Amino acid sequence: MDSRKSFDVMEATIAGIHAAYRSGTLTARQLVQSYLDRIDAHDRKGPAINAVISTNPEALKEADRLDAAFKASGPVGPLHGIPVIVKDQADVAEMPTTMGSVLFKDHMPGRDGFVVARLREAGAIFIGKATLGEMGAGDTHGSLFGSTRNVYDLERTAGGSSGGSGASVSANFCAVALGQEGFASIRRPAIWNGVAGMRPTAGLVSRSGVYGGWPTVNGSLGPMARTVEDLAKLLDCMVGYDPDDPVTAHGVGRTPDSYAALLDRDALKGARIGILREPMGDNTEPGSDDFDKVSEVFDRAVADLRKAGAAVVDPVVIPDLKALLVKRARNVQEDDEAFRHYVSGSADAPFASREEAMASPLFATTMRGVHKRWQGTGSAEAHCEYLKARETLMTGMLKVMADHGLDAIVHKAVEHQPTLIGDGVNPPYVDQKGAPHINTFLVFVPSVVVPAGFTSDDLPAGVTFLGRPYDDARMLSLAYAYEQATGHRRPPASTP
Repeated sequence: MDSRKSFDVMEATIAGIHAAYRSGTLTARQLVQSYLDRIDAHDRKGPAINAVISTNPEALKEADRLDAAFKASGPVGPLHGIPVIVKDQADVAEMPTTMGSVLFKDHMPGRDGFVVARLREAGAIFIGKATLGEMGAGDTHGSLFGSTRNVYDLERTAGGSSGGSGASVSANFCAVALGQEGFASIRRPAIWNGVAGMRPTAGLVSRSGVYGGWPTVNGSLGPMARTVEDLAKLLDCMVGYDPDDPVTAHGVGRTPDSYAALLDRDALKGARIGILREPMGDNTEPGSDDFDKVSEVFDRAVADLRKAGAAVVDPVVIPDLKALLVKRARNVQEDDEAFRHYVSGSADAPFASREEAMASPLFATTMRGVHKRWQGTGSAEAHCEYLKARETLMTGMLKVMADHGLDAIVHKAVEHQPTLIGDGVNPPYVDQKGAPHINTFLVFVPSVVVPAGFTSDDLPAGVTFLGRPYDDARMLSLAYAYEQATGHRRPPASTP
């Protein structure tokens, strides 16, 4: 008899999986095979979500090893036998890292990134690599794989750039996933695929072995999951100082023993929450029907915060918010150095620099987002203005929180519904529409998104809990309390 039939993989949580392991009704091999079967049935075939670039040829062997260890002495760590999908921007030793691009097809770095190594030590099983906006740019389209479909509407984008991770979690292709965010690349695809996601405060999570890391500071790995509790459990095993990513020196001494242990379903009772209503998303269109449909969901979410016991200050206004946000500017030299830093640690890098990659005939076949980002220019003056604006906005936000005694600021996770794939790969080239980026503009603040229900078009929308630097535990707890009070997560019908 196949004991997998006694365990329902749909919407499985880390706690539920571990309970099944302890009861003897499930093995890691059976669970991994169940997820691989779902990927084959729904990602490769059926609705063809197209969220997984590659699966791990060693996953079943690793599951067997963990099953033997469990039988001999119990779990090897807090993520024992938990299947994880990783955005194909982070290195897993036995798998290629392609960035979704023909430029890096078959690229085998031959190493685990710092966070991957920590999760492996905790007992995680890496079962696949997820699609992404090519080279980490924009919504999830890539020259290597095409486009990833939104699990709630197959004609729409999964968002990006961590669209494959968001779609994989929502479609139950894995237990949890890793995303990466430098603009809104975890939060947008999380919400557009109806799951929770988090960009931790910069400095908590290393980017070693991840494309787009040091010496830049905006980008951060973060957890994506169907529940906030699983977000926290994954984050527990991700944080830590890494001398190869100097930004993590900022996080030393600023992490609790466990984020998961601090979750409190009553955290909203008496909490003071400021509602930030000013539109600030990328290319957002206030007053449009699409914008208004998301606003209707957000208004219900604010009412739910009150019902859960929060003292709501509605609205709060951050001085000069939009005028400061438009000063975001690239440091081209840092971007170039980050590329060299990443490939220098790879055993099999196809290019030593971005200049070499752009000189390749393959560059012409990459997606528009890569060309736009890589061929863009920046000046030292513009970057200096950005840094000054960042300091001004950080002080302005903290002052608003102090003046109103706020525990968190809540804003729309994304200000528009998921956009059409056809409009993203053809004119008008719609990309990242309605995505707020205040958290990655400020860099050293945490941001957690959680589903807030569905629009009148039956598309998911969500809210963001934004907090003070390194107040990640409180943002997780507030998001958890909201999730527990509302229960908006609903698995997609496209992947039954």
